[in-house]
Amino acid sequence: MSDLEDIKTRLKIAKSKLASKNNIRDNKGKGNYLGNAFKLGTELVAAVIVGTIIGFILDSWFDTKPILIILFFLFGAAAGIINVFRAAKRMQKEED
Repeated sequence: MSDLEDIKTRLKIAKSKLASKNNIRDNKGKGNYLGNAFKLGTELVAAVIVGTIIGFILDSWFDTKPILIILFFLFGAAAGIINVFRAAKRMQKEED
């Protein structure tokens, strides 16, 4: 009878260890996804801001106030979207 109780105790210990390991993995995965989301958002916003600043500087030099700001804003937005797609593809390949 003590062998049966010993096996039950060992099974309980093993199950609790597995449950704690799975819990840690789930928490790391959630943090990883959140970090990736912030990374993608930051890349998009940074590209738009850099494009707009370049347009503003060039507009100041050439005295063509709204034209180059708008043009480089659009370039920055396009570059940001392309960067987000590339980074998402990279993340997907790493996950597979």
